Amino acid sequence: MFRYGFILAVAMAVFWLAMSGYFKPMLLILGVISVVMTLWMCARMKILDEETAPYLYVPLTLSYFIWLGKEIYKANIAVVRAVMSPEMKISPSMVRVPIAGKDDMSATMFANSITLTPGTVSIDIDEDSILVHALLSEMAVAEDFIEMGDRSGFAVGERS
Repeated sequence: MFRYGFILAVAMAVFWLAMSGYFKPMLLILGVISVVMTLWMCARMKILDEETAPYLYVPLTLSYFIWLGKEIYKANIAVVRAVMSPEMKISPSMVRVPIAGKDDMSATMFANSITLTPGTVSIDIDEDSILVHALLSEMAVAEDFIEMGDRSGFAVGERS
């Protein structure tokens, strides 16, 4: 709990300084009071955990976003080619993709990543799978989503 409290305090202090832009004593004192009061309330409500302070995984998440950006770029090219071709080669399909993650955060990250990727949309989410609508049938292969599921889980701190 102390570790998450410290991380949350640093994050809130940095945010306070970035938003205020001033280093006047009165503003700094008010910032310290605000951070301490927020930490006290989080501890009292017993919500001082990795969900409240997910900042430990920022480097992992940033590396995942770089990988996801490349995937979005590749999917974008495929969708543009299909839609701009004279034959309009779209073939809408649905596929159920298994969720590899064990917690809600990794499942949410996975579902949002699918929706961010052009040509695919997460329609429904169950305990163990996500229903995905794909614009092209070649995008509707469940095995193609395994790497995304593993990487999204790893990005939020889930170890396989």
